[in-house]
Parts: sequence; structure tokens; C-alpha cells
Amino acid sequence: MDANKTALETLIDTTYDSVEGYRKAAETAKSPELKRVLTEQASKRQNTLNTLNTELSRIGGELVTKGTAAGGLHRLWVDITNLFESGDKAAVERVEEGEDYLADKFEEVLKRTDLDPATRSVVQTALGEIREGERMTDRLADKYD
Repeated sequence: MDANKTALETLIDTTYDSVEGYRKAAETAKSPELKRVLTEQASKRQNTLNTLNTELSRIGGELVTKGTAAGGLHRLWVDITNLFESGDKAAVERVEEGEDYLADKFEEVLKRTDLDPATRSVVQTALGEIREGERMTDRLADKYD
């Protein structure tokens, strides 16, 4: 079970960074429509985070209540929010990169053969939500291109 806990903790850290990143991006976006879309995405990602934390708790882990601060996704989100000063287009492109980064993390975990079946199911469901986020950011990138 420790391998499951470690995998979930890593995914939760990066998902937490994603939630915070979307919130910060929504605060700094210039377009009201983009602010709304990013706020909605932050809420969806928070639901994913809650689901992952529930699974971590189920297998005996402690809830993760903060992100990585030193992690790659955290740094990417800081860069994204700074880009809003340069305009929504540049920031949207970076949001799209953040989604790709997050999806890769989930796919790496799913390649493992030692995941508990229930944990695997939760991670697969979470990856589905992240894939929706990727499609949403693709549409945003097309719109702001």
C-alpha cells in the first residue's frame, strides 16, 4: 500500500498546484470570459483533488493540503500567471502546457502494475477529468490564437 500512497501523494501535490494555478490565472486574466472559464476549471480540478484525497485517506494516508512549491508544475503556473501581464493569449498557451504536464504525471502512475485496483480506478477517473481540461485549454488556445 505504501507505493499507492506515494503515487497518490505525488498526484495530489501536482493537482493541488493545478487548482491554485487556475485560481491565480483567473485572478490575473484580463478577459471576463476567460476569468469565468478558468474559475470553473479551478472548481472542477478542486473536485478531482478532493476525490484523490478521499482515496488517499481510504488507504491510510494523510490528506494533502498544500502543493509542491518546488515542483515543476508549480513553477509553470507561476510563469503562466506572470504571462497574463503580457496578455491572455500567451497565458492560455502556458495553461495548455500545464494540462499536458499534469496528464503525463497521471499516465506515468497508471503504467505501474502494482496499483491497488480501487486506486487505479480513481486515478483513471481523475485522468479523464484532466483530459477534459486539456480539451478545454486546446479550445482556448485556438480561440486566443
